Amino acid sequence: MYCVKKWLPACLLVILFNTTGCQGVTDDLTPSDSDKRPTVVSGSTGSQPTQSAPDFTAVDTLNNSRTLSSEFALADSVVLYFTMWCPICDSHMSHIRSQLIPEFPNVRFLVIDYVTGSVAASRAAQLSNGYAGFTVLADSNQTLHDTFKGSMGITVVIDGAGIIKMNEYYKDGRKLRETLAALP
Repeated sequence: MYCVKKWLPACLLVILFNTTGCQGVTDDLTPSDSDKRPTVVSGSTGSQPTQSAPDFTAVDTLNNSRTLSSEFALADSVVLYFTMWCPICDSHMSHIRSQLIPEFPNVRFLVIDYVTGSVAASRAAQLSNGYAGFTVLADSNQTLHDTFKGSMGITVVIDGAGIIKMNEYYKDGRKLRETLAALP
């Protein structure tokens, strides 16, 4: 009897939370196969593949103002890689540096630091992580993060016409290589 008295309040509390705290979420237990994301209109401005990439202005870690349109003066296409300077991002960027940059010399690779909060902190992170040769944009206000829906490991490929060809997590680099190889 002591055991029932001891556990009864806890059991009643669990039952109460299970019946009152989960209103409206039971549909999560039976997912549908329908895509609930908004429809992407090709050619519209946005962050998804087939959309036109919005031009942007950002400051790099050397305090230079950069725009997407000015990067196309230096290359045929642009890749944005969003980093947190973590070990996973380091492995992605190491692969980009050793494999993809040499293979695609007409592509501009830009690293977006959206976590450190200032140009000086971005520069310090860039140098301490061994990426002095990369162009790193200090996304202090998270403008690029918001514009491209970028977070850790998100990689965005923009072709020479300004069309987004890829916006997804890096994984192992195969999709990025395939996307870059398919560019004109």
